[in-house]
Amino acid sequence: MSGRSGGAGPLRRLVVLRHAKSAWPVGVPDHERPLAPRGRRDAPAAGRALAEADCLPDLALCSTAVRARQTWELASAQWGTPPPVRHDPRVYAADVPELLDVVREAPDQVRTLLLVGHNPGLEELVLDLAGDALDDALDDVRTKFPTSAIAILAWHGDSWASLAPGTALLTDMIVARGKKGKKGKKET
Repeated sequence: MSGRSGGAGPLRRLVVLRHAKSAWPVGVPDHERPLAPRGRRDAPAAGRALAEADCLPDLALCSTAVRARQTWELASAQWGTPPPVRHDPRVYAADVPELLDVVREAPDQVRTLLLVGHNPGLEELVLDLAGDALDDALDDVRTKFPTSAIAILAWHGDSWASLAPGTALLTDMIVARGKKGKKGKKET
């Protein structure tokens, strides 16, 4: 892949997590919408999926929207000691340039960064940054990046400020789903 930074600098991972399924209560502004029951099941599953993938972050950047904050809280509760989190209003309804600005401000000592936010910005960010992918991960993201989806991008760089389009490898895409009810059936 010609766009990758050729191994200069330490390995860094950007983990992109779309918020879990939200509710649509009447009269509630979009920013204040909470998670739906399915979202409250799926968010912890996303946290477990990140732990199983050995992809726990050193820092989380999270939208200020209620559904994103609740996703973060439920996902990170699955880990022994959650990392620090920064709630950034710029992540809400952000496009790729805005999201890149937020990510590029991460401290250089952070090796794994988690970004919790919204579509279409997150999906477009993943597609923009991924110069290549393992297996069918890129096709999976192009097909659909649903709620509770996780994309893991890896790249080499001395700082987050140097992250550029086409420089990352999309190593995995995971769609976390929790169990429904007492019967243990998976929610679709």
